[in-house]
Amino acid sequence: MKILVCISNVPDTTTKITFTNDNTQFNTAGVQFIVNPYDEIALSKAIELCEGGKGTVTVLNVGEAATDPTIRKALAIGADDAVRINAVPRDAYFTAYQIAEYARTADFDIILTGRESIDYNGNQVAAMIGEFLEIPSISIIKKLEYDGTTATIEREIEGGKEIVTVSGKFVASCAEGVAEPKIPNMRGIMSARTKPLTVVEAKDIAEVAKVVSFETPAPRGAVKLIPADDATSLIGLLHTEAKVI
Repeated sequence: MKILVCISNVPDTTTKITFTNDNTQFNTAGVQFIVNPYDEIALSKAIELCEGGKGTVTVLNVGEAATDPTIRKALAIGADDAVRINAVPRDAYFTAYQIAEYARTADFDIILTGRESIDYNGNQVAAMIGEFLEIPSISIIKKLEYDGTTATIEREIEGGKEIVTVSGKFVASCAEGVAEPKIPNMRGIMSARTKPLTVVEAKDIAEVAKVVSFETPAPRGAVKLIPADDATSLIGLLHTEAKVI
């Protein structure tokens, strides 16, 4: 069994977000990057499925050389080898196309991603990979079992759960509950230094979308404290200032 896990290089959740070049690019100065947390869940599940010599786990990142430390962390967690597609991941369509083009050459049984990256929160890449490869894609899964030929997958839907079975190759995006993220131990950290990391040049594809500008949320306004027994003033402010009633 061969599993491909797609990982994103994202800013740490404590990062203060700013933009440069007239608000068209994320300012990376002084930013600490990490493996996308949802992708860590996907990676942990892949490692579990391959325990006991049942298969191998390859991690793939679309990014430039600056993402290598993030890839090495994924190797330290337990992936067997890694691939970096040498390109700036300009949008979900471009990223999914690059992943799919590489996956065609390696004959993976399962492709796992996180449900979304915590920087863009797009939840698009997994479905696009499935479309490019013409294989089933199951989004935002909560549980995955695999017997070597058929996967049983659980998803949460409004009012209940959905159980899906799929045979053959498939793509799935993983959410909380699929697996517990693994913490790399010292042995894993040391072995990650020598595990293979292959760099592949990106394929040409037309640009279909372009960022016009980014905006940060408006700063929070001052808090007004209203005495608990002054309901009239509270209702008045909700009506005239907050305009929620």
